[in-house]
Amino acid sequence: MRKSFVYRLYPNKAQSDKLDSHLNTARGLYNSALQERRDAWKCQRKSLNYYDQARELKELRRDIPEVAELNFSATQDILRRLDKSFKAFFRRIEAGEKAGYPRFKRSDRFNSITFPVYGDGIKLRDDRLYVQNIGLVKIKMHRPLEGEINTVTVKRDCGKWYVSFSNTVEIKLLSSSNKEVGIDVGLEYFATLTEGEPIQNPRYLREAETTLSKAQRKISRRKKGGRNRRKAVALLAQHHQRVRNQRADFAHKEARKIVTNYGYIAVEDLKIKNMVHNRHLAKSISDASWGVFMDCIAYKAEEAGRIFTRVSPNGTSQTCAFCGTTVPKSLSVRTHNCPHCGISVPRDFNSALNILALGRSVWDVTCASRQSVSQEAVCFS
Repeated sequence: MRKSFVYRLYPNKAQSDKLDSHLNTARGLYNSALQERRDAWKCQRKSLNYYDQARELKELRRDIPEVAELNFSATQDILRRLDKSFKAFFRRIEAGEKAGYPRFKRSDRFNSITFPVYGDGIKLRDDRLYVQNIGLVKIKMHRPLEGEINTVTVKRDCGKWYVSFSNTVEIKLLSSSNKEVGIDVGLEYFATLTEGEPIQNPRYLREAETTLSKAQRKISRRKKGGRNRRKAVALLAQHHQRVRNQRADFAHKEARKIVTNYGYIAVEDLKIKNMVHNRHLAKSISDASWGVFMDCIAYKAEEAGRIFTRVSPNGTSQTCAFCGTTVPKSLSVRTHNCPHCGISVPRDFNSALNILALGRSVWDVTCASRQSVSQEAVCFS
């Protein structure tokens, strides 16, 4: 399986300036290629593809020294990135979705360069990372690098530099476990499991709101286009980066606990993009980061040889998990009281039991071999 390993880079001032220059040149190449495609269609009704533009790279590198300083394979990847944008654009048109024509990239919207082949322009040398025409950059290897390196991406994020290795790693199976768990995510509690105590919702964004508000007001008081305003914007971005890192750290740690303890895991297949259209709950839903949490469980389960299933959430909170009676209730009702069997349990716990039952029905049909899978369950409500 493919797995990414991200490390912090510590370039010196000269190296940092050179990396910024390379990013700016790469952005210029991307925008020029986009302009060429637009002009070709507008003037000649001709649609260019990746190969049409890649054939011009050698001549372009002879004429423009800045482009020649970039790794050749990296420049090819820039054109592939643009080609993927156009393919996605045409796919959305065919599907009847909002098209979203590819846009020119501003300096703050183009922050990475990918080297498609490890060893071609980029390579690890002891505690340094060699980057073509940059030199040896200090790298913090906070954890071992596993597997075979396929691609390497150098990225700038909030003024800091990182490198991401995309590797092919072997699956490391954990010892088998017959324990099963259904997981219901929520806002009062981050998640409720069919076994054990619910996971508390950390609400990192809510805790940081005061700091974020002060940083935002500082931007509002600065003159547009000024140096101090850029500094204030960078400070706000750092605060948001901290919240993002806290969410990711929490999701990874909780997902690791679940994958270690349970052999069969069922979660809801939530349409989170549709849920955030509710203006009353959008901030709280985004702050919970359910999607990141479930994606972490999915890839960790695959890596560990666990069975992971997404089931339809329809009816899981309205159906009694003990007798099957439908008990309608609004979102504000947090306790499930069944008039048929008389059971009274927390609403989220009842939902988790229903999710587990749906997961079992899928496992019985598709997972008889007990191999790690990620299946979609149909609605059984």
